[in-house]
Amino acid sequence: MSTQSPLIQRVFGPPFQKISGAPWFSKVGPKVVPGLDRTLHKVTGGRVMLSQLLVPTLYLTTIGAKSGEERISPLLCMPESGGWIVVGSNFGQDKHPAWTGNLLKTPEATVEYEKKVHKVTGDLLTDEERARVWQRLTEVWPVYYRYQARVDRELRIFRLTPR
Repeated sequence: MSTQSPLIQRVFGPPFQKISGAPWFSKVGPKVVPGLDRTLHKVTGGRVMLSQLLVPTLYLTTIGAKSGEERISPLLCMPESGGWIVVGSNFGQDKHPAWTGNLLKTPEATVEYEKKVHKVTGDLLTDEERARVWQRLTEVWPVYYRYQARVDRELRIFRLTPR
């Protein structure tokens, strides 16, 4: 069962997209949004994440590339048959988010999506695969265009496939 509400998306989606795409938000968002989502998720027993009201969202647990410890990242996602697509946008910051480096080093990870846990393998998309999914990704979250336009790096896009 999806937790997204079409009414909530229509009413709150455009203003949140505008805020999320603003350059100032790339500095504030990473410090506020993931922690807020993790706290809401914990307090509500996995029932609520702020971002899931607007777009599909999952929790990705990776193994830290340097620390070797589990790292949990709430991420926007695009569900697809047999898995999910996730983007390492890092709110349009210059550096790749840490979870992408973690997946590159150790592709085996865990996804929690709609209160179900799945063991997955994360694969970085090739240029051809990336071109095929980009349009659909920007339909899910149009702000990806703004993130990509403002950085000198290519946003990493991964397919998370259940194993």
